[in-house]
Amino acid sequence: MSAKTIRIGGASGFWGDTAISTPQLLKGGDLDYLVFDYLAEITMSIMARARAKDPSAGYAHDFVGAIARELRTLSEKKIKVIANAGGVNPVACARALEAKIAEAGYDLKVGVVVGDDLLGRADEFKATKEMYSGQPMPAKLWSMNAYLGGRPIAAALDAGADIVITGRCVDSAVTLGAAIHAFGWTERDLDQLAGASLAGHIIECGAQATGGLHTDWETTGDWSNIGYPVAEVAADGSFVVSKPAGTGGLISFATVAEQMLYEIGDPRAYLLPDVTCDFTQVRIEEVGPDLVKVSNAKGLPATDSYKVSATYQDGFRVGMYITIGGLDAARKAEKVADSVIRRCEAIYKSTNLPPFTETSVEVIGAEASYGPHSRARAAREVILKVAAKHPDAKALEILVRELTSSGTSMSPGISGMGGNRPKVMPVVRLFSCLVDKHAVQTTVEVAGKAVAAAESVAGGFDPASLGVDAAGAAAQAPAGAPVVPLIALAWGRSGDKGDKANIGVIARKPAYLPYIRAALTANAVAAFFGHHLKGGVERFELPGTHALNFLLHDVLGGGGIASLRNDPQAKAFAQMLMDYPVPVTPEIAAAVADVAERFPAAAA
Repeated sequence: MSAKTIRIGGASGFWGDTAISTPQLLKGGDLDYLVFDYLAEITMSIMARARAKDPSAGYAHDFVGAIARELRTLSEKKIKVIANAGGVNPVACARALEAKIAEAGYDLKVGVVVGDDLLGRADEFKATKEMYSGQPMPAKLWSMNAYLGGRPIAAALDAGADIVITGRCVDSAVTLGAAIHAFGWTERDLDQLAGASLAGHIIECGAQATGGLHTDWETTGDWSNIGYPVAEVAADGSFVVSKPAGTGGLISFATVAEQMLYEIGDPRAYLLPDVTCDFTQVRIEEVGPDLVKVSNAKGLPATDSYKVSATYQDGFRVGMYITIGGLDAARKAEKVADSVIRRCEAIYKSTNLPPFTETSVEVIGAEASYGPHSRARAAREVILKVAAKHPDAKALEILVRELTSSGTSMSPGISGMGGNRPKVMPVVRLFSCLVDKHAVQTTVEVAGKAVAAAESVAGGFDPASLGVDAAGAAAQAPAGAPVVPLIALAWGRSGDKGDKANIGVIARKPAYLPYIRAALTANAVAAFFGHHLKGGVERFELPGTHALNFLLHDVLGGGGIASLRNDPQAKAFAQMLMDYPVPVTPEIAAAVADVAERFPAAAA
C-alpha cells in the first residue's frame, strides 16, 4: 500500500477521556484511521486487579460500547480503528467487540496483538534491576507489561483487520502502526519512523494538541466543544495537524510545540521500540488557520530492549480535604494538620500500631506547592489536604475519623461538602526495567487466525554516542536591566515519567531564547523546585523550535498513585515557572510590556 497521505484522528488520551471525541472525529475528520490511547501504569494495575476477580475483565469496557455505537459509520466510511484498549486482556476485549459486530450484522474483522503481558513469566526476570534506582524486583507483582511497538499493529492491518486491539504498547504505536502499514516502511526507514512516531506523540493525548492545557489559555476558544486532533501523515514522515471544522480549541505553533515537549526527557533520544527519535531539529510551521506542518524529525536505530513496567502494592494510603475559611486560614489549617497527625501517632502507640510510613500536608490556596516562593500566606480561604501512608489500612481509617472530628474540636471556619469521606486505597508503586527483545514473543491474530508478526529485535542505539548536550549562547543582560516574567517570553508544558518531572519551555521568538537560557539554568530550576527536589536537573536544547527541556529527577514523591502530593504528575510545574524573573534588554521589555504589566515577575 502506498497512499500519498493518511489521516489519523486521536480520540482518547487516557481511560476516561470525553465521549465527544469519537463522533466528532468520525463526522468531521475525513479519516482513514481512528486511534485511541487508554493506558498508563496505574491503569494497567487497575485492570490487572479486575482480571484477578473476573477472567473476562481487564480491558476498557467503554471502548467496546463507543465502537459499537459507531459501527455503521466505520463500515460505510471504511475507517479503521486502532486502540490499546485491551489492557491486560486484549483477547477478551476483542471477543466482546466481535459479539457486538455480529449482533449488529456488520462484516468487520478484529485483530488482536498479544505478548506484552509478562506477569505469568515474572520469575524469569527476577534478576532484573529497576532501571533507575537499581533496586531488586518486588516479590509479588500486580502487573508486568512490555511496551510494544507499531509493527504488530501493521501486521494485523496487512492481514485485513478493520479494528486492531492491543495490550500495552507505547502510546504513539497506534499511529505508527497505521503509517507502517500504509507506506510499507522497513526498520531502515528511520527518519520516517521517527516522524510518524512524533505524529503519534502529538495526538496521543487528545486535545492537549488542540489548545488543551495551553499557556495562552484565553486564546483557545470554546472548551465545551474543543476539537480533537487529526494528523495527516505523508510518506516522508512529515505531517499536518488539524481539527474538525467548527470546533473549539486552537492549533498553532505553540500548542503543537508544547505537546512535542510533553514528557520526552532527552529530546535527542526519545526511546521507542521501533526507533530512537531525535526531535532537536524538528520544524513546526503554521500553514493555515488551525493547520500546522511538522517535519524534520530524525531517527536513530532502536535499542535491543523493551522497557517493561510492573506494578506492585506497598501498603495503603488515604488523602482527605477540608475547607477552612476566615482570617489566618493558612495558619489554622497547619495547626489542624499538626494536631490530627500527633493525635493519631498517640493512638497508634497506645494500640501497638506502627507509625505512619509517610505523611503529606498541603495548604491549597496558600500556594503550598510553591514552598518558600508562596505569595498567598494571607489567604482567607484554604483547603487543607492531609494524606498519609501506612502498612495497615485500619490505621488510615483512624486518620480519616480524627481529621473529620476536627470539625467540632479544632479550628473555627472548618467546612466542606458532606458525605464524601475518602476510602483507604492500596499504594501502587511502579517498577521499570529492561528486558531483551528476544525474550518477548509477540503474536497477532485477525478474525481468529494467527498472523506472522515478529517485532524487529535489532538494536544498535548507543547512548554514549550522544555526548554532552551543547548549550546555545546565553545573553547576560547588564546590571540594572529590566526584568520580565517568563510568560512574556515563552510558553511551557510539564508532565511526569514516574518520579521524574519534564518541563518544556518554548521561546515566543528566537531572539528571546538567549535571555531565557541565561536565567533558566539547570541550577536555577533546581533551586526553584528545591523544596520538592531530591535528585538533579538536566537541561536539553531544541534549536529547531527555539526551546529548552528540563528533566527533574526524584521530584514527585514517588510519582503517580505512589505519591501523596496534590500534583503527583507535575502538571502545574511549567505554569509555576511562568512568573520566573528574566533580565532582558529595554527593547524586549518594551515589546512585552502588556504581558509584564499583567503578570509581574516574582522576586529573584
